Amino acid sequence: MEKAPDDQSSMLDLYQHPGHLLRRAQQISVSLFYDEMGSELTPVQYAMLSRLAEHPGIDQVSLAGLAAIDTSTGATVCARLEEKGLLERKVIPHNRRQRALTITAAGRQLLDGLVPGAQRLRQRLLAPLSGEEQAQFMGLLAKLVEENNEQSRAPLAMPGESGGK
Repeated sequence: MEKAPDDQSSMLDLYQHPGHLLRRAQQISVSLFYDEMGSELTPVQYAMLSRLAEHPGIDQVSLAGLAAIDTSTGATVCARLEEKGLLERKVIPHNRRQRALTITAAGRQLLDGLVPGAQRLRQRLLAPLSGEEQAQFMGLLAKLVEENNEQSRAPLAMPGESGGK
């Protein structure tokens, strides 16, 4: 196990900074995403569409919150998914500024077809770790994200909470 940096010179080592390692892990994850899931959806589009499948009729702002994506990016992603025929947006009668979203049959079919790729993605990303290490890593990563959620520019919002900052 690596020692925590204890002097100034080790603090200059980029690979002693958790943010850098998290960024590298994200780069690796995105590369594996495209290997296993193809190029029909981006990782952010996949996140939004998979959350929508679990919350049909949700408004765009709340969906962005569930995917921990800022609302302007969420609006752009929803527009792209609508252009691809994967979701529908309809004006909410009691609030004409908001749109209720539903996944289309094509969107559901696409998500269902991506399940094996998503499973392989997870397996490949965590493959360097033993089963015990995978469980520990996922637990620690979830804790890191949960405990720092409010520091995000797009904090995760749970159902019923207002989305975004």
